[in-house]
Amino acid sequence: MVAAVQAATTLPVVLFALVAGTLADSIDRRRYLILAQWWMLMVATVLALLAQADLLGPWTLLALTFALGTGAAMAMPAQAAIMPELVSRPQLPSAIALNSAGMNVARSIGPALGGVVVAQTGVATAFAINALSFLGVAIVLWRWKRTSVPSLLPPEAFIGGLRSGVRFALQASAFQSVLWKAIAFFVFASATPALLPSLVRSRLDGGAGVFGLLLGCIGLGAICGTLILPGLRRRFDRDLLVFAATLLCAAATLSVANSRSVLVLGVVLFGFGAGWIGVLSSLQVAAQLSVAAWVRARALSLYIVVFALGMATGSLVWGALAQRLGIGQALGLAACGAVLAAWWSRRFLIGQAESLDFTPSAHWPDPLPVDPVAHDRGPVLVTVEYRIGREDQPRFLELMSDLRRSRRRDGALYWHLAEDTEQPGVWLEVFVLESWLHHLRQHARTTRDDERLQQQVRELNRNPAPPRVRHFIGDRNSAGPMSHRHDETAPT
Repeated sequence: MVAAVQAATTLPVVLFALVAGTLADSIDRRRYLILAQWWMLMVATVLALLAQADLLGPWTLLALTFALGTGAAMAMPAQAAIMPELVSRPQLPSAIALNSAGMNVARSIGPALGGVVVAQTGVATAFAINALSFLGVAIVLWRWKRTSVPSLLPPEAFIGGLRSGVRFALQASAFQSVLWKAIAFFVFASATPALLPSLVRSRLDGGAGVFGLLLGCIGLGAICGTLILPGLRRRFDRDLLVFAATLLCAAATLSVANSRSVLVLGVVLFGFGAGWIGVLSSLQVAAQLSVAAWVRARALSLYIVVFALGMATGSLVWGALAQRLGIGQALGLAACGAVLAAWWSRRFLIGQAESLDFTPSAHWPDPLPVDPVAHDRGPVLVTVEYRIGREDQPRFLELMSDLRRSRRRDGALYWHLAEDTEQPGVWLEVFVLESWLHHLRQHARTTRDDERLQQQVRELNRNPAPPRVRHFIGDRNSAGPMSHRHDETAPT
C-alpha cells in the first residue's frame, strides 16, 4: 500500500501531463495555474478533514492522493513554461538550476518536517499545513501581473493543439536530443533514490532518521552544485558538462553499492546530488531553449512525461533486480549502464539549443487572396518555385532538408520537393496544411532562424525575381479538385 501511494502520486504525470501542456498553451497560464492550485487546496482540505474525523482509510487515501497528483501534473507544464516570462534569457540557466535545487531540497527536508509535525500534532495538522501551502501559491499567482501578447487568430482547438505539439516535437531535432539524453540518464540514475530506503533498512539497520539524513546530503549536494554551475557553464561545453555530471552520478551509485558506513554514504550522496543537479538543470535549460513560445508548455510536458516514465520504469527495473540479485549488484549494474548510456547519448547534442532563436520574425508578407477565405477552408496546398544552378544543388538540397523540418514543425501535414524534367534546375517545393487558418498560424510562427534559413535558400535562386509562391485551396464539403485562390511573388 505504501508503494501504491507513491504510484498514485506519479501516475497522473504520465497520464495527464501532455493534456495539461496543451491546455496551458491554449488559455491564460496565470488563471490556469490559479485553478490548479485551488483544486489541490480543496483536495488537501478534504484530506485534513477526513483525517481529523478519523475517516481516512487506505483506499480513500489512495483516491485523494491520485486527485492531488492530478492537480500537480496539470500544473507542471504551465509552471515550467512561465519560467522565460519571469527572467531574461541570460538568467534562465541560473533560474532553472535554482528551481531544481529548491525541488531537491523540498524532497529532502519536506518528509523530515512532515514526520516532526505528525509526531507532535497529528496527521490532520500535516495535511492542513499542506493545504495552506497551495493557498499561498495561489495568492502569489493572483498578485503576478503577467504581460501577455494578444493574438489576432483564434486559439487552437484541444485535439488540433495536441497534434501540433507532437508534430513540433517530432521535427525539432534539438528538442529530440534533450529527450534522448533524458531517457539515457533517468532510467539508470533512478536506481540510487529507488533503492536507498531498502539499503538503509537492510544494510545499515537504520530507520527514518538515517534515511532523512542521507536525503539531506543529496539536497545539500544539489545546492552546492547549483552554486558552482554558472562558473562551469562559462568554462565548459554543455554536452561535456552533462557527460561529466553523469559519470559523477555513476561513480556515486557504484560507491553506494559498496558502502556500509553512514558517513561515507553521506559524502557519496552529496556528490550524487551535485551530479544530479548538473544533468537535470542542463537538460531543463536545453528543453526551454529548443522550443518556440507558442508550443512551449506542450513540448515541456513531453519532457516531463519522459522524466516521469524514466524514473518510474527505472525504479521498477532496479527494484526487481535488487530482489533477485541483491541491492549491491543492482546498483553496480545501474552504474555501468549509466556510463554506457552516457557514452551512447553523446551523439545527441543539446548545446546547439543555445544558438536557436525562436523570436517571431514576421518576415512573411500576409497572404492577400482575391476573395475572402474562411478560416476552415482547406486543405491548403502551397507551392514555391526555385531556379537553382547545377553547382549549387548539393547545398540547396541540404538547406531544403532543414526547411522541410521547419515547414512540418509549424503545421505542414505533407512536404515534397521535385525537379522539373523539362527544365532541369527548376525545383518545386510543395507542402499541404489542414486549413487556411493553419496556414495563417504558419505565417505567425515563422522565426528569425527561419528567416536566416530562407535567406540562404533565396541566395541560391538564379531567377532575378523572388521565388514564386502559389496557394491552392480545397473545400472539405466537395469532392472536386483544389481550387486556385492566390498567386504571389514574395519572399518565402
